[in-house]
Amino acid sequence: MADERTTSIVRRLKSVEGHVRGIERMVEEGAYCVDVVNQILAVQRALKKVSAAVLDHHLHSCVTHAVRGSDDAAKERVLRELMEVFEATGKA
Repeated sequence: MADERTTSIVRRLKSVEGHVRGIERMVEEGAYCVDVVNQILAVQRALKKVSAAVLDHHLHSCVTHAVRGSDDAAKERVLRELMEVFEATGKA
């Protein structure tokens, strides 16, 4: 992964990590349940953004390289991987 992209993704993940720790404190301190749920939803949205950034990079690097190449097995592998990702997210 490109250094700038990696730095951005790691920064986002550290932010998510801090946010999760904040939610943990909220639970320990007995915060209002709906407030906790709203914070969990915010973390889930942030993780979706990280996932999208990683997938975008994969599509523009690994998948593009495989599809343009002459290795049919590599093409099938990346297409199968993409289908697995979409199936796992319920988008297939």
